[in-house]
Amino acid sequence: MKITILYDNTAFKNDLTPDWGFSALVEAHGRTLLFDTGAEGSVLLGNMQKLGVQPESIEEVFISHNHFDHLGGLSEFLSKNRKVDIYVPPTVRGIHNAHKITRLEKPTRLHDHFFSTGELDHIEQSLAVETDKGLVLVVGCSHPPMDQILSAASRFGTLYGIVGGLHGFREFELFENLQLICPTHCTQHIGEIKSRYPDHYLEGGAGKVIEI
Repeated sequence: MKITILYDNTAFKNDLTPDWGFSALVEAHGRTLLFDTGAEGSVLLGNMQKLGVQPESIEEVFISHNHFDHLGGLSEFLSKNRKVDIYVPPTVRGIHNAHKITRLEKPTRLHDHFFSTGELDHIEQSLAVETDKGLVLVVGCSHPPMDQILSAASRFGTLYGIVGGLHGFREFELFENLQLICPTHCTQHIGEIKSRYPDHYLEGGAGKVIEI
């Protein structure tokens, strides 16, 4: 599995543009999936170009929730690739020009090795991908309680790691069994997470590549 952060508040690579929002390219089991699209299509596509990611190579888009910093770049992305299937929570509306749109209310198997937590607390879904080491959870902002997110994902297997925005998460003990923690975007307590889990913490930022 390979995760490339395309859009984040900070830039891991100096030639990329940081901006408030999140997007990541997930490549695993022969599939290429775009998780969220950041706030601005121009920033998303610009960073993709610098990283050598072709919009036309992406088969599916997974939108975590209906906030501009995760959905704002979608329209411009779709102007480059309308053939994608899109997975959204039921609260996301108004998407056009996609090949197929699937709304996910409950925990769902998307394909072999790919799962959605379903929309939790009527706001957000997260993506879980099965690897040889366990499930890797990709999150947008973690607006629902973290124990609820982890519980929904755990029905599909044992969790190995988490990547994405953790908002105001402070129940740090919930991460005790995780081997990979990469907090990005809106995470308010990155310093505390890094201090508590120095051996499992990974720095995020646009351009960061995580291989599992």
